[in-house]
Amino acid sequence: MALPNASADDFHGELLLRGKFPSAIADQPNFNCPVPKFSREIISRPLNQSDPKLVAMAAELTGQVLEALDQANGSILSADAFPSVDFTTMKSALDRLGSREMILYRQTDREEANLTPEAEGIAAEGSHEAKVFEAVRQAMDGLKIADLPGIVGKESAKVGQGKAFKEGWIKKDKDLLRAATDQIQDTSREQLQTIQQTRTHPDPKVLTELRKRKLITMQKVISFEIKKGPNYAPELVKEETDLTADMIASGAWKTVKLKSYNFKAMGAPTLSGALHPLNKVRHEFRQIFFEMGFEEMPTNRYVETGFWNFDALFVPQQHPARDLQDTFYISDPPTASKPRADPLPTEKLADGSIPTPESQGAPQQDYASYWDSVKEVHERGKYGSIGYRYPFRDSESLKLVLRTHTTAVSTYMLHKLAADPRPARYFSIDRVFRNETVDATHLAEFHQVEGVIADFGLTLGGLIGFMEVFFGKMGIRRLRFKPAYNPYTEPSMEIFGFHEGLDRWVEIGNSGMFRPEMLEPMGLPRNMRVYGWGLSLERPTMIKYGVKNIRELLGHKVDLNFVESNPAVRLEKD
Repeated sequence: MALPNASADDFHGELLLRGKFPSAIADQPNFNCPVPKFSREIISRPLNQSDPKLVAMAAELTGQVLEALDQANGSILSADAFPSVDFTTMKSALDRLGSREMILYRQTDREEANLTPEAEGIAAEGSHEAKVFEAVRQAMDGLKIADLPGIVGKESAKVGQGKAFKEGWIKKDKDLLRAATDQIQDTSREQLQTIQQTRTHPDPKVLTELRKRKLITMQKVISFEIKKGPNYAPELVKEETDLTADMIASGAWKTVKLKSYNFKAMGAPTLSGALHPLNKVRHEFRQIFFEMGFEEMPTNRYVETGFWNFDALFVPQQHPARDLQDTFYISDPPTASKPRADPLPTEKLADGSIPTPESQGAPQQDYASYWDSVKEVHERGKYGSIGYRYPFRDSESLKLVLRTHTTAVSTYMLHKLAADPRPARYFSIDRVFRNETVDATHLAEFHQVEGVIADFGLTLGGLIGFMEVFFGKMGIRRLRFKPAYNPYTEPSMEIFGFHEGLDRWVEIGNSGMFRPEMLEPMGLPRNMRVYGWGLSLERPTMIKYGVKNIRELLGHKVDLNFVESNPAVRLEKD
């Protein structure tokens, strides 16, 4: 079906469609013809130039397009002129002609109505109600209701009888049906016949009603409106892409048509690696910590003993966090040895022994005394504390667990700091594990961001002030602090920030000052105070990238296209 002639103004701004860009580029989001969401996946794939069959089909189609335009008076629609050609082949052929400005084209979308099998039967034989009326009219003495299904069929009798009554075509006389009129107009059949011929109906209400009755289905059809371009010709002249030595020697270069360079064409996207959004946000956090004078802690131990993960933090052995439903325990081997100095990653010494920090000149640390002090502060109390007063079990302390927080690493570093007490700032960003039910906001493994400041004369007011500075560098400047409980910090505070996008306060972290029962067994001075705070890496990442389900950010459900295309992040920017 030819369209009315379109003026040049109708195609103004469609220069891109004249082929200034190759098909792979014209399909990008800056393409002037909007691409419906459901077809973007198909459209974004250019023609496979390595497939000779597809290339030949596109080449053959270019000639057919030119011939169709030559015969048409004005523009044509690809869906009407070439209904059997798939989208990719058509697009490739049009791009080829458009690049030579032989045609102008633009994409058009329209909805078509298709008849269901039931509707095709109605269009051919009449509606259910019309069949019922005809059967009743032919029965001169009336038609028994029980005989109707045998004449018109069960489906037509079931559906058509009610509609025939509603239209006033038939009436009931005891157990008989009689005609109430001499003739009828089968509107449903006429409507479906119109749709069968034109794929639509002038009255949208009719389409809506027929869809409710499940007689039609709507389908979006993507087509191209094509018209002659400034360089239109009935045939496509082959253009040479290279000037060869043979052309120069034979003089053929004088007569051949050379393809002009397209200096506006964009290069094909180059495949490359991409940083995961979590790594981008992690980098921003690391820069903030380094900017504020922090030292990064080693976090390469995913498996810890219950001593470092719980006991050294003054977490009682009966605490719910140590239950199987909250913590992953290692089954092989199930336990480890008592705390000791880590071996250095070097070869054995001349006497065959494994070098330790102490053997290499590091300050001597008494791990046995540290173990005994932790055990005593739990059982009987020490350093001014009455402790928890329960029998401390060595077997519980030596169990191996997947660390539930990176505070286990902070404890280890603070114990090392006790050998040479001095002001220090540590941070870590790494993975931790919790035996949690996986849902949209929780995973069994996630990343924890943790900071620790050790110094003399620290106060709770200083912690609040530091939090305001720290989170201010992330772009969060409205904070609230709520008293909370942690076994190893006192006082403890939950940190809330006002989320402008959600227009409400959300919890963004936890903080506090480490208890003397945790610090003094290490050997740290009594007047040294330590701030500690932490937050998850996933929550700010979800907020920045608008991710609502954490499983789309970490795990096997992550969309690789999202990883490749997500922008860089700046925590202090919106």
